Amino acid sequence: MLDMVFTTIKNRNRVSLVLIDTYSTQNYYYAVIVAMLCRLFKLPYIPILHGGNLPSRLKNSKGLSNELFGKALTNVAPSKYMMQQFKDAGIHNITYIPNAIEIKNYPFQSRESITPKLLWVRSFSEIYNPLLALEIVEILKQNGIDVSLCMVGPDKDGSLQRCKKMAGELNLPVSFTGMLQKEAWITLSKEFDIFINTTNFDNMPVSVMEAMAVGLPVISTNVGGLPFLIENDIDGILVPPNNPEAFVKAIENLCEDPLKAQELTIKARTKMEKFDWEIVKHNWIKLLKA
Repeated sequence: MLDMVFTTIKNRNRVSLVLIDTYSTQNYYYAVIVAMLCRLFKLPYIPILHGGNLPSRLKNSKGLSNELFGKALTNVAPSKYMMQQFKDAGIHNITYIPNAIEIKNYPFQSRESITPKLLWVRSFSEIYNPLLALEIVEILKQNGIDVSLCMVGPDKDGSLQRCKKMAGELNLPVSFTGMLQKEAWITLSKEFDIFINTTNFDNMPVSVMEAMAVGLPVISTNVGGLPFLIENDIDGILVPPNNPEAFVKAIENLCEDPLKAQELTIKARTKMEKFDWEIVKHNWIKLLKA
């Protein structure tokens, strides 16, 4: 927060616009403070709405949200879900520009067979429900299935230690890599067959987009912006939140029907090619030149 504040003050006379990456947990208040400084210095600013739980912020922090978002030059929503949530809350100065990836950095790998080698990539935070991934593994193990899970990401609120404790107590086949650079986890993804996304709140997660780009069939909770990103049973699978049995069934079905998994991944890759930075960047150019 101090770095953001210092950078804003230091550059206040050298910039004409401030872009503020805005999340829904503690970082939300960082965005509030930077936006206050921008208004003080009469600098236009644009919040970029990353936080999947921002809709609750609109309700629970209404005054701060009206100041932060209502007085912005515009707000950039990386998903149509988030754009609609803001419009429903009465905030109409909003522009849709989807999250982008550089598709050339994501080699597509087709899988002739699908095994329950599961990959989970996210920050360890309660809103992303990492413990659900362990419940899924526990049920598969109880069903006599040779399952493994790799969880990639940094700890945010102590959830990583809780997951390690649960995995140890139940003797689950789970490995934890900590935070990895993008290139490292993309290389690691070649060793796995299914990507699971267990979140309770979400927007348009780049990690899911990346999994779709590299050819991992994605099974995700049907929350937030996920149904705007994944078309169920077309380019991925959506299941109810907090439902390990639904995940298990979806995993078993994919393992039994590798041709179906291939169809999902090919269509997912085609969709992700439309989110290539070379395409999306023109939306940013248009906005910043306006």
